[in-house]
Amino acid sequence: MAGLELRHLRYLLAVAEHGNFSRAAEELYVSQPTLSQQIKQLETALGVQLLDRGGRAVRLTDAGAAFAERARGALRELAAAERAIEDVQDLSRGHLRLGITPTFITYLIGPLTAELHARHPGISLTVVETSQDSIEAGLLADDLDVGVAFVGAPVAGIDFVALFTEHLGLVTSDPRARNLADPLPVRALEDVQLALLTSDFLTRTHVDTYFAAHHVDPRIIVEANSVQALTEIVQRTALATVLPDAVTHDHPHLTPVPLDPPIPTRTVALLRRAGGFHSAAACAFVQLTQELVAARGYAPPG
Repeated sequence: MAGLELRHLRYLLAVAEHGNFSRAAEELYVSQPTLSQQIKQLETALGVQLLDRGGRAVRLTDAGAAFAERARGALRELAAAERAIEDVQDLSRGHLRLGITPTFITYLIGPLTAELHARHPGISLTVVETSQDSIEAGLLADDLDVGVAFVGAPVAGIDFVALFTEHLGLVTSDPRARNLADPLPVRALEDVQLALLTSDFLTRTHVDTYFAAHHVDPRIIVEANSVQALTEIVQRTALATVLPDAVTHDHPHLTPVPLDPPIPTRTVALLRRAGGFHSAAACAFVQLTQELVAARGYAPPG
């Protein structure tokens, strides 16, 4: 369409995001009059009003909202096309954007990063520690290339590749727990003082569901928003916690306590945007991740 340029799309989306011409102009490093003029050019080229300027905040019109949705998609595809051109199939260079949920920061990101750097030192890595919902949104928006999270309810536009089965268990620093002849009945947990992750973690939700299913009212003394903090607390107190077995195995001062019945397992997976461009770096990362979890002896998915 005559007169329509990429900068017009970026300008419109910036104004829509900020609801304000001056803040959008600051972000774009252009003057406010220039920005207003460029938006007017776009509206003239399209023959329709895209912004409602009458209220306290600038808003998209119905036509503007429909156009902006397509514009965002076009810019995402353009960015993917640019990465495809820059992508080097021999992996001598490249960049990977990885989203990972907090639990895996403790025991998986270190070995994965070391393996990636050892095999492909030319690939740079950006790691984002965030929630599973944010990983899925980042993949759909093309802000992330790969995610490491859990298999959950199907999400339109997201592909899951199962990696391994994660086992959660009760953990203490009391060495006498090694001499228990039988698993600890779940109801006995009401007499155990616990330190657990905060409720914004999927792991805590999983554990709370387990407690509720067995009508257990746990004695939660400490809540923490980091697995590292829990391991430090449990090693230095009489409190117990719930951790993935892979974390417990990396801490010789922690003792697993079998539960009856055990906490249900979860399937860990690699997440990618369905049908999107997958760089050579992303494909290589998927392969080395599958090989690494097999080499470390994690339980296969199933």
